[in-house]
Amino acid sequence: MNPKHPPRISPLQAWILAARPKTLPAAISPVLIGSTLAIISGQFKPLPAAAALAVSLLLQIGVNLANDYFDFKKGVDTENRLGPIRVTQSGLIPPRTVKRAMLGTLLAAGLCGFYLVLVGGWPILVLGITAILSALAYSGGPFPLASNGLGDVFVFVFFGPVAVCGTYFVQVLHLSKVVLIMSLPVGLLITAILVVNNLRDIATDQQTGKRTMAVMLGETGSRVEYLLLLAFAYLIPTMAVTFGIIPVHALAVLISLPFTIPVLGLVLTARGAVLNQALAGTARLTFIFSLLLSIGLWVGTK
Repeated sequence: MNPKHPPRISPLQAWILAARPKTLPAAISPVLIGSTLAIISGQFKPLPAAAALAVSLLLQIGVNLANDYFDFKKGVDTENRLGPIRVTQSGLIPPRTVKRAMLGTLLAAGLCGFYLVLVGGWPILVLGITAILSALAYSGGPFPLASNGLGDVFVFVFFGPVAVCGTYFVQVLHLSKVVLIMSLPVGLLITAILVVNNLRDIATDQQTGKRTMAVMLGETGSRVEYLLLLAFAYLIPTMAVTFGIIPVHALAVLISLPFTIPVLGLVLTARGAVLNQALAGTARLTFIFSLLLSIGLWVGTK
């Protein structure tokens, strides 16, 4: 995409592209699981749950905008990019405007998080500050996490245990072993979304010096990582049922297994822009998995 000749789309469409709506299931899924576990505990609180969802969505959009802006400024995004259009690199939105939108989005997340701090106390304050700083450090700053092989760890931690346990905590005000265990599969699947993204971009990232985990592992290693992430995402609830930690109804997640077939086929064989289909498919799988797990957990306690 040549920034001197951006596609003819409306400003609204440009901002929708910048928000990357196909990634937003990654923000919804952990809140869904955390809130379902709060319902099961009998202590579901709609306002903290809604605020947790708002924070999760705003942080996801903020990270997307930060990635768009910082990757352009650092020269990572070029005309050879294979992924979806980046609004800064393509010239659709000026860099300064994207930066302001990024900071405004993270500020909005912080304001919603302030309410959660009032509800959940200092643990939520620590998590909130860490999450916002990490969102900025993901692709910005002197040591960008995404460019130094730490993006996978960041995504797993913050979209798995932190998001699920945080959502549960602001409603119930304590944690449990079940909550922590159920936070792991969604974190693994959301990390798998990033693996597809970085697998697609190995060649261009190598050219610009961006050392993602995929660049370090190579194509074969990244495909093995993706396969293991999916395998353990399904293994964890299966083992939890086997050991009586969660009800057998949670095996409803296995209904989502057919959705893994097309994405696995692409990830294990395809290269380049066609992996965008696998990225969207993995995001869809993550939401379906999380919805089925939530339903299974809820039905199993009735």
